[in-house]
Amino acid sequence: MNRRNLLKTIALGAATLPLTPAFASSTKKKDATLLFSLNTSTLRGQKLNLPKIIEVAAKAGYDGIELWISELEAYLQTGKSLASLKKLFNDAKIIPVNAIGFAPWMAQETTKSKAGFEQMEKEMGMLAEIGCKRVAAPAIGATNPIDLLAAGEQYARLIALGRKTGVMPQLEFWGAYEPFHQLGQALATAAAANDPDARILPDVYHLFRGGSGFEGLKLISGNAIEVFHMNDFTAKPRLEQKDSDRVYPGDGIAPMQEIAATLKAMGGNKILSLELFNETYWGQDAQKVANTGLEKMKQFF
Repeated sequence: MNRRNLLKTIALGAATLPLTPAFASSTKKKDATLLFSLNTSTLRGQKLNLPKIIEVAAKAGYDGIELWISELEAYLQTGKSLASLKKLFNDAKIIPVNAIGFAPWMAQETTKSKAGFEQMEKEMGMLAEIGCKRVAAPAIGATNPIDLLAAGEQYARLIALGRKTGVMPQLEFWGAYEPFHQLGQALATAAAANDPDARILPDVYHLFRGGSGFEGLKLISGNAIEVFHMNDFTAKPRLEQKDSDRVYPGDGIAPMQEIAATLKAMGGNKILSLELFNETYWGQDAQKVANTGLEKMKQFF
């Protein structure tokens, strides 16, 4: 066979091959395993104590609760212990899935960052005692401009502290917090940490408010996202949106079906946590709000 005929034969053979990469896996990736959680901010206006919120969440059918460090400290100030709080969670069959705190670990100023790490270690220690294995790690203390590579080094140190305490930091960004408001910043910082335990914590509202959009979520796979804050936003101009403007999933204009499909296709374990600060909901019966929020999330999953 001459060279021309050989090339023709190769071309014809290639045309009959399936249009899939040779390295594509023949095994379909498993969809994400989902749990549903209630962030206690959703019921903040009802001024319930932590035991009552646990009761409400359990009655509604949530798998877990995302509590705030300030609520944990308030519980301890009543004279009760971390052991008694852990028993409350166990008896209610509710998991403390994550906690929200504000330690300035990402501050560029060395003294502030050191204090932030010390605060984080103390709070991680308390969370470990109640069986909470995660803590949110927003970029508290950081100011513009942030060196994302340096932030990645700080985050790597925080992850190491998480392994020491058993409570892993979830890197969080806020849409209205100028120094660290974009999914891209969080991804770059997590990548710079170069650690298999790096995790980011996105939020529907913050993805919109900070201008990230939702396509970037498709670049993420597996357990890089373990906790995802669920809510929705209205047609109010993006830069005018406030935390209090968040509404139930599906009651706004967010592409909830697309977000849900992306999270499910991502694989890994996902905790979908309802985080709202809506004063209208705060004026309603707490059980009604908790029940409604869970129903609104489950319609997409």
